Amino acid sequence: MTCPTCATLPLAPTYFCSQECFKAAWPTHKKIHKLGKQLKAAQEAKALDEAKGREVPEHLRLSLPDWATRYNFTGPLRPAQQSPTRIVPAHIPRPDYADDPQGRSESEIRDKSSGRNIKVYTGEELERVRHACKMGREVLDLGGRACRVGATCDEIDRVVHEAAVERGCYPSPLNYYNFPKSVCTSVNEVICHGIPDYYEIKDGDIVNIDVTTYVGGCHGDLNETFMVGNVDEEGRKLVKCAFECLQSALAACKPGTLYRDLGAKINKVAKSYNCSVVKTYCGHGIGDLFHTSPNVPHYAKNKAKGVMAPGHVFTVEPMINLGSWEDVTWDDNWTAVTADGSRSAQFEHTVVVTETGVEILTARDDEP
Repeated sequence: MTCPTCATLPLAPTYFCSQECFKAAWPTHKKIHKLGKQLKAAQEAKALDEAKGREVPEHLRLSLPDWATRYNFTGPLRPAQQSPTRIVPAHIPRPDYADDPQGRSESEIRDKSSGRNIKVYTGEELERVRHACKMGREVLDLGGRACRVGATCDEIDRVVHEAAVERGCYPSPLNYYNFPKSVCTSVNEVICHGIPDYYEIKDGDIVNIDVTTYVGGCHGDLNETFMVGNVDEEGRKLVKCAFECLQSALAACKPGTLYRDLGAKINKVAKSYNCSVVKTYCGHGIGDLFHTSPNVPHYAKNKAKGVMAPGHVFTVEPMINLGSWEDVTWDDNWTAVTADGSRSAQFEHTVVVTETGVEILTARDDEP
């Protein structure tokens, strides 16, 4: 007899004299399957790389990654293959994790271990954050224009990557703890951290595009959910709810506000729409680091520490679900989806607390 798993991998057949022989050899033999899977992934990546610059065959583009063939999905969305990681020109300054083999940010690790207080941005430092946020806004607007029926999430990644590079920015998600792309695209039941691939956007989809740009030593972070084509009533309700949740939280931002109090504001709006608030992921401090203090949870009765003060820079980014608030992560180790397969929507801004309220650093000029 032959090993049935080996037959699905680019490995030479392995023969066993009997079922008992196969069982006895299994503890040692199964180790070769890991090598076979790595070889298969490398061959698929090579095929995609060779296809770069010409039309990628649909059967290859839309085939499932190896991990997904055995995964129990919570909703109808399925991953597709990914294009090769895009390159940032060497002349563009990059964050410390950009060239780290594991994508680790040593500066963030030091910051977390030091337990430093929330940083206060003023003067020239604040202007650099403001510029990074302005660039992020421009890049997201271009990414949003690429979000249409028939476009792929990979095309959005290309547009965002090129727009960032044209502005002298490094796309912050790229290689952050080995994230392979320059933007996050989260479709339908994906809550956040969706990896752009060859998935073709369909009529009725909702697509969140999450952009962060790094320039002048600072990051600017924002996202929006786009309704593509004829979105049903429930989907439109969800997106409207997510937008109003963000607006209610921003209206409460001012000196003296407790960071933990934003969750109650957001939860009240979500509850009025019969939606739920994701608890696993939160807003965060940002500036010279991609993620730092404060933590900004979006759900009620959280235990976040800290009080807002002038010069604090952070994101608010409530993730709102049509069904349960609970989430699971795909086996790509990034894509967070709703546990019940319901759809999710999100909007995000980076803000700075002023003497009298808050300035939305990532706002578009005509935003309400």
